[in-house]
Amino acid sequence: MGLVTLIGNTARSGGDQAWHDRSVRNDHGAATTSAELRAHNLARLLRAVHDGGGQLTRAQLTRQLGLARGTATVLVRDLAGRQLIEELSSPADAPAGLKVPRTRGRPTGVPSAHPRGPVALAVDLRDDSFTVAVFELTGRSTVLDRQEREAVSGTGMLADVAARLKVRRREYGDRVVGIGVAVPSPVSAGQMVQPTLPDWQDVDVADILGGADKCYPGPVLAGNDATLAGLAEARRGVLRGISVALHLHVATGIGGVLLAGGLPVTGAHGSAGEFGHMPLTGSSEPCRCGSTGCWELDAGARGLLRAVGQPEEGDRMVRAEQVIAAAATDRGCGQALLRAAEAFGRGIGALVNAQDPEAVGLSGLAAEVYEAAPAAVQAGYLATLMRFRRPEPPALLPSTLGELGALTGASELVFDAFLTARGLGGWPEEKTA
Repeated sequence: MGLVTLIGNTARSGGDQAWHDRSVRNDHGAATTSAELRAHNLARLLRAVHDGGGQLTRAQLTRQLGLARGTATVLVRDLAGRQLIEELSSPADAPAGLKVPRTRGRPTGVPSAHPRGPVALAVDLRDDSFTVAVFELTGRSTVLDRQEREAVSGTGMLADVAARLKVRRREYGDRVVGIGVAVPSPVSAGQMVQPTLPDWQDVDVADILGGADKCYPGPVLAGNDATLAGLAEARRGVLRGISVALHLHVATGIGGVLLAGGLPVTGAHGSAGEFGHMPLTGSSEPCRCGSTGCWELDAGARGLLRAVGQPEEGDRMVRAEQVIAAAATDRGCGQALLRAAEAFGRGIGALVNAQDPEAVGLSGLAAEVYEAAPAAVQAGYLATLMRFRRPEPPALLPSTLGELGALTGASELVFDAFLTARGLGGWPEEKTA
């Protein structure tokens, strides 16, 4: 097998660490031997199959990676022999929102996910429920469990999640290469530092869920749900291919992330993107976070409920969605929606002035508010944009992933760790049926 030059950002594709792995520094020149180059090129090719959603032909992948045709053939054969991929005669169904180039010339085989290949388990943890899904290498997913919170405490709900994961790990066996968890809190040093439930304060979710089965060898990786929703849109949704993007995700609060080259800018401690706790709309009221005048007091679920005069206790998301649904027929709900939508737009404009993105993605309640009252959001947005930005403002793009957004981002945490030379080292060289 010929040796080729390693191409791309090693933090994401060809190196020995994932973008979220802060334990070591990037090492762009680590591969020096034939065996190391082979491992890196296997990881690069598998990464490209994953990123392309199993839609790219072998010829397209060969050109994309700058490989010699013979080298690509050997790499595909090696990956297939390890049951990491199988080569199909035509593409499988693409994940939602994924766009791939059309094939020119005579088609070749299409490397895709192997039916006994690696999978990631993903959890979307909320203060009132959780969802567990399984993701194949190319992004195809199946929702496995949805559970409303029956336990009185958040600790009890984590025990429920751990029990479900234990069952699913047994079901998928050694195919599971990791577990990704989206949590409704900023995460710093692995801990939830401002969670929506008091008994989650300073809890290390990955440690708790990973410790549920002492024999489980794979990583358990946790991240903020808004950050992961943005990562998902950059990989599989409306922000794919956009070099600098801002994503806003509204659940019980407002969070988000700035993405550069498809990678989250997570800050010095991994907890950037708490946009809901910025004073973007001129309020001076105290917020539960300890600050004053926070944007989420006027926009999102909290803003909607405050505007309609409802208490903020209980399931704010469900009640906020009820306000939106009633806006067309109930005058009070309609006025509350317009007020919150305009405040939401003003905050977006302020963030665009500061971050200078090409586009702004919206998910969760953010997309619902925009789709229900686009004129009000746009009015607030344009009013706060700097004059030079108004002729061509960054587009506001509702999510194409819907409720799978945070789950998809959680699965990408796992695959970003697995699709490296180091990660593939844990997968057997030879697998039998």
